[in-house]
Amino acid sequence: MPDGVGVRNFLLSPFLKQMGEAGEVCVLRAMPQDDLTGQLANLPEEWRTEARCEDLLPHRETPASLTLRNALAYAQMHWAQTKSMRLRLQRTRPVKGSWRTQASFRLARVIGRVAASPGGIALLDRWHGREVARMPETEHYRKLFREFKPSVLFCSHQRPGSILPPVLAAKSLGIPTATFIFSWDNLTSKGRIAAPFDFYFVWSEQMRDELLRYYPDVDEKQIHIVGTPQFDPYDDASLLWSRAEFFARISADTSRPLLCYSGGDVGNYPPEPEFVRILMRQIREGHIKGNPQVLLRPAPVDDGARYDSVRREFPELIYAQPAWVRTSEKWSQILPTLDDVNFLTNLTYHADLNINLASTMTLDFALRDKPIVNVAFDVDGVPPYGVPIWDYAYDSEHYRPVVELGAVRCACCPEELAEHINAYLADSSLDRENRERLIKLQIGVALGRSTERVVEALRQIEKLSNVESALLRASSVQSTVSGEAELLPRSTSSEVTVDLIP
Repeated sequence: MPDGVGVRNFLLSPFLKQMGEAGEVCVLRAMPQDDLTGQLANLPEEWRTEARCEDLLPHRETPASLTLRNALAYAQMHWAQTKSMRLRLQRTRPVKGSWRTQASFRLARVIGRVAASPGGIALLDRWHGREVARMPETEHYRKLFREFKPSVLFCSHQRPGSILPPVLAAKSLGIPTATFIFSWDNLTSKGRIAAPFDFYFVWSEQMRDELLRYYPDVDEKQIHIVGTPQFDPYDDASLLWSRAEFFARISADTSRPLLCYSGGDVGNYPPEPEFVRILMRQIREGHIKGNPQVLLRPAPVDDGARYDSVRREFPELIYAQPAWVRTSEKWSQILPTLDDVNFLTNLTYHADLNINLASTMTLDFALRDKPIVNVAFDVDGVPPYGVPIWDYAYDSEHYRPVVELGAVRCACCPEELAEHINAYLADSSLDRENRERLIKLQIGVALGRSTERVVEALRQIEKLSNVESALLRASSVQSTVSGEAELLPRSTSSEVTVDLIP
């Protein structure tokens, strides 16, 4: 569990309880124990269970492992050549750190360009694995796994470097490994999956096909389509408040339409607050009909300070900072709360329309059959990444189907922003069939079933692992007779557990 997104998807849910019914659970977490325990204390009684809790150690890279990790990312991007990856390769941001660190990145770029082929990437992967396998963190996990004897190692997020040592330790002991591809853009816009897993959990057939395309060493039998647990709460009617209660909580007027502006990460488009300013001016000047009110919700990793001037200029703007707990300045250490899960469930249900910049929130609101307007024009002169926002965001591999399906309306100028909002406020059923087609494409499991599907997939892997273990143990007996070393047997025997829930 390397970050807060994994906590939202797999701990603030019935997942841990359902896994606990299958056997003993050990959570390797990167966040402080006290902060995590504090959030889990608010879980409903029927979701609580006991689980052992251990530190996910920081991954302290050597110069060689740092160079190889970055070379792998560059090689993947040079080989896959998606639109998003080409743009990332063109961006030349200064590297911070010592001259050794800077030299490592320059060398990694050269190696990545040379090794940009399936064979070259596989070779770099082996070299990187050998380097990390010798590190103290990897040996730490080997000792832990020999003691705990897990039948499967599951990772909630496939990208952080800290997951590689435990994965390599598990593989060295014959323990199957699985990971969840946590976002719809990760396979086409990021560098490379951080570790060589045995199994991959994806959202849909669309994501499965992307995985097979960009990772030719992965076989279709290694892939499980499970949907994504982040949307499961939208199927739980018991979480919904009445319209009157929700509007009272945000100090809004129930007689007026509610527009939600969902902010993105700071690094995606720094001048994004200007979009909110334009939206608020259009409402004040009457270009947007119906006297709607606007709720601004920044991204959870954004502290919201960049919107301060807009909030001062427009005090009528409703502001809702996501209820995530900052345990440190690292984005991976920001923890979600159950209160925020419940609030977002109600926001997507009660808001009349969503506005965002090519955000995952498009899927959240489409699942609620709410219209979505995407801001697709540039502000403040030169685009932050040297290309128009349309090329950067809306022509990317993961978001292009959204536009092509007509599931959203893209505002290519401020006038279109008002025009699209007015059209949707007049008739919210516009583009309904297109939104349904988008959900069918991107989310391959019925709403509310994803957690269950993840648990089922892990149990299948465990059963397969137990069968293989029995065969290996039988083989090891024969090997011992012939003078070979006996293989390490696996066991599901209980160990002393630490209650994760106070």
